[in-house]
Order: sequence, then C-alpha cells, then structure tokens
Amino acid sequence: MENQDTEEIHNCVVKMRVNSQRQRDKVYIGCGAGFGGDRPVAALKLLQRVKELNYLVLECLAERTLVERYQAMVSGADGYDSRISEWMQLLLPLAVERGACIITNMGAMDPIGAQEKVLEIAGRLRLFITVSVAHEVAFTSSGLGSLPQRSYIMEGGISTYLGAAPIVKCLELYKPNVIITSRVADAALFLGPMVYELGWNWDDLDLLAQGSLAGHLLECGCQLTGGYFMHPGDRHRYMSFSQLLDVSLPFVEVSYDGEVIVGKVDATGGVLNFSTCAEQLLYEVGDPSAYVTPDVVLDVRNVTFKSLSSSKVLCAGAKPSAGSPDKLLKLVPKECGWKGWGEISYGGYECVARARAAEYLVRSWMEELYPGINGCIISYIIGVDSLKVVGSHNGTPMTGCGDVRLRMDGLFELKEHAVQFAKEFTALYTNGPAGGGGISTGHKREVVLEKQLVGRDCIFWRTGVKSTNNESSRNQEYGLDEVPMQRIVFDKPILPPVGDDWMPNSNQNQLSCENALAPVPSGQKTTLHEVAHSRAGDKGNDLNFSIIPHFPADIERLKLIITPEWVKEVLSPLLNPCSFPDSDAIDKRNEWVEENVKVEIYEVKGIHSLNVVVCNILDGGVNCSRRIDRHGKTLSDIILCQEVVLP
Repeated sequence: MENQDTEEIHNCVVKMRVNSQRQRDKVYIGCGAGFGGDRPVAALKLLQRVKELNYLVLECLAERTLVERYQAMVSGADGYDSRISEWMQLLLPLAVERGACIITNMGAMDPIGAQEKVLEIAGRLRLFITVSVAHEVAFTSSGLGSLPQRSYIMEGGISTYLGAAPIVKCLELYKPNVIITSRVADAALFLGPMVYELGWNWDDLDLLAQGSLAGHLLECGCQLTGGYFMHPGDRHRYMSFSQLLDVSLPFVEVSYDGEVIVGKVDATGGVLNFSTCAEQLLYEVGDPSAYVTPDVVLDVRNVTFKSLSSSKVLCAGAKPSAGSPDKLLKLVPKECGWKGWGEISYGGYECVARARAAEYLVRSWMEELYPGINGCIISYIIGVDSLKVVGSHNGTPMTGCGDVRLRMDGLFELKEHAVQFAKEFTALYTNGPAGGGGISTGHKREVVLEKQLVGRDCIFWRTGVKSTNNESSRNQEYGLDEVPMQRIVFDKPILPPVGDDWMPNSNQNQLSCENALAPVPSGQKTTLHEVAHSRAGDKGNDLNFSIIPHFPADIERLKLIITPEWVKEVLSPLLNPCSFPDSDAIDKRNEWVEENVKVEIYEVKGIHSLNVVVCNILDGGVNCSRRIDRHGKTLSDIILCQEVVLP
C-alpha cells in the first residue's frame, strides 16, 4: 500500500464550494445497509440488479454501535466495524467493475484502521483501488495534532455528527472507490454524492432539503421497501412469506433540479408505496417542522408521495425551515454504572405465581445485603408483560400462559452490586420455587452518550487517501475462506423453505393501494390497528412513533383521541418496576410520569398523519435501559392494539 501525500483539515463552518460544476444531470444512489446487522448479500443483489448505480451507501453506525466500538477500542480491539472485511470482500469486485463508489460510516471510532483493512482486502482480491477517509480530528495544546499510530483520534471516544461536506471534499480531491467516515449524519452519507454530482452548493437550501429527504428515506434500508412492515394481523400490511424472502434494498434517482424518485428492483419481494414511505418519513424525526441535520433544517410537514409504478415513488415537498444549524451535536461517552441481569424459565401449572415468588426472593436477598437497592431493579415476566402489554380499557396484563420466563435487570452504581445480583439470581436453582430452569445471568459496565451542542468553528475534520500498491495487488491470492460469492448472480428469488398457507390470501396489488377505501364506522369499538399503522423509533431517552391512518380523512377523528393524556395512560406501564405493582407503586409511577414525561403531538398534513414524541420514557435510552426492548421498537404495536371509539 502506498500513501498518497494528500491531507486536508477543515473546521465545520459552512464554506461555499468554489467550483460546484455539475458532473451529471441525475445520480443513482443505493442503500446497501440500513444498520450494522444488515445483510451483505442483499447489497450485492442491489449492485447486480441496478446497473445504473453510481454510489452504494452502507449506513452501519448508530448510538448503540458507536458505544460498542468505543468499548471495544478501550479494551484493545478494533474501533471500526469488525464486519467491514465481510462487506468489502463481497462488494468490492463488482463495485470496482461498475465504477460505483462505496460510502460507509463503518470507520466509527477508527476510520484509519478501517481504511487499512479495506486496502488489505483489496490486495487479497488483486484490486487496485483508492480508499479515502473523512473523519473528525481534535486540537492538541500545540495546535492541530497528528494522528496516533492506532488512530485513536478523539480522546475519550468523543464524536460529532458531521455533515456532507467531508464526503464532497473526498469526491472533489480523490474520486475514490471507497469513502470511510467516522460519525457522519445518516442522511448526509447520501447527500454528499448528490451535492458533488449535481453541482449543488451549500446555499441551495431547497435542493439540500430534497436531497436530505432522499437520504432520510433510504437510510434504514429495507424498511422503505417492505421490511419491518408486514403484519399478519393487519389486512393493510400482510404479505406472504415468499414476498419477504427477496425484499429489494432501496435506491434513489435524484435530478439536478431536486426531483427525487425512490425505487426498488422490479419483480422483487416487499412493497414500496405511500404507506412504507410515510412510515420512514416520520421515523425518529421529532418535530416534523424542524428536523435538524448538519446541512439543513428540514420541514417535512408537506411532503407528499405519488406512486409512479409498483417499484417507484415520487417524493416532493421537503422545504428548508432554516439553513445549516449554528451548532452540531457532539456525543461524549460517559459511564453510567454496572448492569446485572438474570433470567429463569417456569412452565406448567401456576408458572406465573412461581416466577413472582422467584422475583420476591431475589429482591429480598439483595435488600438484605444492600438496603435500599431495590430501586435499581426492574423485573418483568416474558410471556406476560415483558413488553408491558396492557389495554387502555382493562389495564391488566394477560395471565393465561403455559410457560413464562422471569427477567430481572438492575443498573447499579458499583460493580460488586451487579456481580452479587447475578449470584443471588443463580441461587434460585436450589433456593427458589419448584421447576425453574435455563438460568442465564451476566453483568457489564454500561456507557451512555451524553449529548452536547458545540459551535461549528470548534469542530474539525480531516480527509486523506491511500491506494493499494500495484505489486501487492498482483501478488495476493485468494484464501480458502474467500470464495468469491460476488460471482454468483442473483437473478431470481430462492424458493421459500416452508409454506405459508396459513396466511390470508394476499397479493401485491392489495399492498399497492394508496389508502383504504372507506373510513372506520363511528361509535364502534375497534382496535387502533384497524384505523392506522405505526412505526416506533428512539432518540436517547425519547420515544418517537407515528400514527398513519389507512383512510386519510380519519386523521381528524384520530386527533380527538390521540392526546397527551391518552398517550401517557397507554405508556405509563412501561415504568412499572415489576409485573404486578401494588397501588403505592402505581401512585409513585403516575406521580413521576406527571412530573417527568412530556408528550408532543405534531400533525403532518402532507401525509395526513400524526408524529408523537414522548420524552423520558425509555429508561435512559438504548445504551443503559434495563428493558428487554431497549429501543422501544415494539411499542408501535402496543399502541395499535389499544381499543378506541372514533367519533
């Protein structure tokens, strides 16, 4: 590998592009990954099937994965995504052949280390490529510091959400095959190539708004094209197993004038329509009149979607509510204690009662050793209330279970408390109720990301580039474990391994309908899922869920039902410390909810929907929550199962 002697360091103050020449009239950008656990083979399929692709974005970094990479780096492991080898080995040969640039934030805490790994992979594949990096750097007391050998470039794991400018700079300077970044905002990963290719500048706010809309729609991968959408209990969302087998990752066509068309591969599974686009539009945006990105503050209240075919949707109406924000969001890792947990299963007669007895014993044993410690512990019974499923009309969890699993989690200040908790839980084998088995326990240090707003002039980023050495590329050979799967052509879906005859009859045309044909009758009790669909997401300790009616006009009636008081009533059981709280515990919970939980409800007129933000409801957020569903993603269906009567 040879290092090209090119390096640039900038601050984040917005600077106009000097030569913002248009490279092409339309750019095609695909999403190859929507999170760190996505499927590389699906990205290969997209690259094979959409030959027009100019860029493939792998969005693999979230607050949870950022913390994981920080903890790994501190312990001496890689600070970049450890799966980058798997992804690049599969995708690089075809991407290089097609001239498609791969952009990814898999660099996480160590983009330089990721760059070296990709160059190593390219050498083994006998590919000559250039790999650029775009990442945050820090000041030292003597000025801009040089990079340590291990690339621990930000002291303490601090990272800031960068915008699209570092990616644009890489494209201008290096025209690389791969761009690896640190923490760049999700939508900015897609906006960068749009700005470069279409000749946009940083004061073209209307264009940046449309481009950021496109990036936001694509950033979660198959969630736009039918993944995480199918629901057997919802006639508006069900589809057969085989329709899920070959869901196409999405891509977008963006024109120089800001026209945005999202698409999926023709004749593949899944679905791309108004409903899937509406769910993704509202996903984790908070206030839809002011969705803040590093490049532009978006107003998506009047965004509309128009199906052009079964595989393409025209997206319009995104506007800037402001230019680029004056401050950027910085994430600072902070230790928040030690997690201790335990699980045990009970089955058969009175299994729930035995789980309750086991919980009582563990709490009592811990309280005996550490008085007052019970406030750190929550518990729930998987199969009864692990997701806190209660109805707004009965307020009690179901109890007719044939087997259950007790789960207890504690977040303690001291490691010894977490270790002791796991020991006490294990003691249920000989000291607890009859018939308990399958115990699992553990403990770990928990880290949260503290959020700060920092002026743009205080944040610096660097670009650089390296290339594979011609000689090393020629001499490398494939290893035995490196069979080039990229040579397999995926031209048709694999037959489903099991039948799905139990599903209701469904077809693609039913799912392609823009909206339901009739409103829900007035004055009749029905579950909310008959009226609307929803998706839930998280931002720190806040829950964000959408309410998207199947029949647009129902929004006016839903606004009368979905109130802050209704939302608090439905979600307050999330804060129960155990499965069967007494009246005193419920009173304390309700008092805490009134003092700390805030509900904000926004109307999004372009898609006739509501976006609901619930602050301080997720037990501290994904990185320290004691709940089984740390993100709160299951809560959309908890909300949809509530009974309502539309006026």
